[in-house]
Amino acid sequence: MANSLLEARRELSLANRIVANEGVIDAFGHVSMRHPDNPRRYLLSRSRAPELVSPEDFIEYDLDSRPVREPSVTQYSERVIHGEIYKARPEVNSVCHHHCASFMPLLATGTDYVPVFHLGAIGGIKPPFWDQHDEFGDTNMLVCRLEEGASLARALGKHWMVLMKRHGVTVAGTSVRDCVFRSVYSARNAEYQVQSLAIGGAIASLSPGETQLASQIVATTTGLTRSWEYWSMRVAKAGGGAAKPAKPARATAKPKRAAKTRRR
Repeated sequence: MANSLLEARRELSLANRIVANEGVIDAFGHVSMRHPDNPRRYLLSRSRAPELVSPEDFIEYDLDSRPVREPSVTQYSERVIHGEIYKARPEVNSVCHHHCASFMPLLATGTDYVPVFHLGAIGGIKPPFWDQHDEFGDTNMLVCRLEEGASLARALGKHWMVLMKRHGVTVAGTSVRDCVFRSVYSARNAEYQVQSLAIGGAIASLSPGETQLASQIVATTTGLTRSWEYWSMRVAKAGGGAAKPAKPARATAKPKRAAKTRRR
């Protein structure tokens, strides 16, 4: 159990670094995973930029997004996104929430996501939108309350991606690697789709049959393994493979007294 949890922490740390290195996530956003030994719990980093997340940063939560052990570090305010999806979808084992720039034109205009190349099929055809304002009125746009997370999970339904109007995107996966694959290639697809819309004319998106078949590439070929190895190599080349974890933020220390000047 100890080894499997350690390996899970390492893989989840790398997942956070990959989505950051691939431009899906910047200082904000997060990737989580269902606990490998307890499906009623999940792992999510302390509040930290994903590119800096290390295996030691993860906090263990129950599905109501309460920490199993009260941490002495700050926590992500939007952790209920993860807990409520795990609660609603037993087959989901990883969740990524991001604000990738590629998606923002679609989110701002309410334009449906459609797959425009084969790997973009992983996001599906016209995944659902969720507008926080519809149910909760004016908010600061953060998903912090259990009822807000549950509403988002209902909008996701049986899909693997939900588009959050004027906010970002939440992606689910059957594993950490599957979730990363969906996050990266749906972002690539959104970029190509927006570029195609700028050119003008009708977009030649994949047919429903093509989308169904192409979405199986990740599970029926070596594509997932190849992609993970490639992204891991890029993280290592960027110098992010063995970064030393920073000390967690704690209460402000008392200022040191200035050293007394000796009289000569």
